[in-house]
Order: sequence, then C-alpha cells, then structure tokens
Amino acid sequence: MRVLLYIALGVLYLLHNDLWLWHDGSRVLGLPVGLTYHVLFCLATCLLMALLVKYAWPSELSADSE
Repeated sequence: MRVLLYIALGVLYLLHNDLWLWHDGSRVLGLPVGLTYHVLFCLATCLLMALLVKYAWPSELSADSE
C-alpha cells in the first residue's frame, strides 16, 4: 500500500503543472478549464495526503507520543 501511495504522490507531482491547458479558453461549470483542473487537483492532493497519514505514517513517531 505504501508503494502505491508514493507512486501516486509522484504522479501528482508530475501533473501539477497543467501545461496542456494554458491556451484552452473553454469553460467547465462556469470556470475556466485550468481553474477547474486545479480545484480537482487540490481535492485529489488532500485525499492523497489523508491516505498517506493513515497508511504510511511511521509507527515510531506515534509510539513516542503515547
């Protein structure tokens, strides 16, 4: 599971700059497509960070606080 989460983190890192949408003037839900992309990107990043904390957090750090 950890390896998949780290791969997903790398994929999100690569997808962060949406170079393919810079010159696209279309709209999605009334917003420019680039802004819509970044809204969805932020939601995906929040979900991935929550999964990383739940499944990839080092157990040694939690044991020290208890």
